[in-house]
Amino acid sequence: MPLISVIIPAYNVAPYIGETLASVFAQTFTDYEVIVINDGSPDTAELERALENVRARIRYLSQQNLGAGPARNAGLRAARGELIAFLDGDDLWLPNYLEEQSKFIRRHECDLVCADAVMFGETGDSAQTYMEWLMNAAPPVGQASFLELISAERCLITSGVVARRQPILEIGLFDESLRSAQDFDLWLRMARSGARLMFHRQPLLRYRVHEHGLTGTTANSITRELRVFDKIEKEYDLAPDETAEVLPVIRGRRAMLQFELGKALIANGDFAAAQTAFADAGREQRTWKTQVALWLSKVAPSAMQNVYARRLAMEKR
Repeated sequence: MPLISVIIPAYNVAPYIGETLASVFAQTFTDYEVIVINDGSPDTAELERALENVRARIRYLSQQNLGAGPARNAGLRAARGELIAFLDGDDLWLPNYLEEQSKFIRRHECDLVCADAVMFGETGDSAQTYMEWLMNAAPPVGQASFLELISAERCLITSGVVARRQPILEIGLFDESLRSAQDFDLWLRMARSGARLMFHRQPLLRYRVHEHGLTGTTANSITRELRVFDKIEKEYDLAPDETAEVLPVIRGRRAMLQFELGKALIANGDFAAAQTAFADAGREQRTWKTQVALWLSKVAPSAMQNVYARRLAMEKR
């Protein structure tokens, strides 16, 4: 039995999958299996041509299009390894990725470890790591708590995660009722169940930034996270003391996300939806910024669009 099962969902990644698999096959650690799951991809013919020369080295599964969560679940059910390494079909691992991640789990006796990443892609290589860019701070170290994940003080990169398979099975795999953000929900459920989630500050992978990546557009990414907050409130069965601690954090996070969603929507010219997002942000947490943004989105939406569109363009450089 392999120690590690590498699970790669494939949807519209035919141009990248060869390079991604090459980064896996170049690993210094070799006790692994590779499971590629075709999630009903519209580029199946091109994908399978890209896999022709490596079919003997991978396990290839195919299903109708259900989303990345169900595709990863199919891989988890087929996996034989004690450890699971998740990898998106367009990202790349450095050659020592599996070696360093497996050592880290053994050394720290944790259930999950997440490494940092160097960003690259359509806009070139970034001077910041993924964690530095996402959190505007140094990459985190130590253990991530349930509350820290909700508040986004700690964030995980799915392609940088290696985890023990058993705790994932015990909490019920990825939630297939969530079409997106299943990974965020899984990390939350693991942390709440008592699993130890830790960070490996060393950048051990290359995270590809492009228009059609799994993270999608800013607006889609925010909407996915908001759905998970709805699930926490409705389905997590929080104890009274947890509720008192968690719900204010969710409200603050939801207000911030709705405000960012409004900015993204107005940059795309969807003025009515932007006004709704700014109003929702104000209901969650009334501040002068939300009130000014809502007012400007009504009286000068085109001017706001020009400002935010320029800012988004600068952030992508």
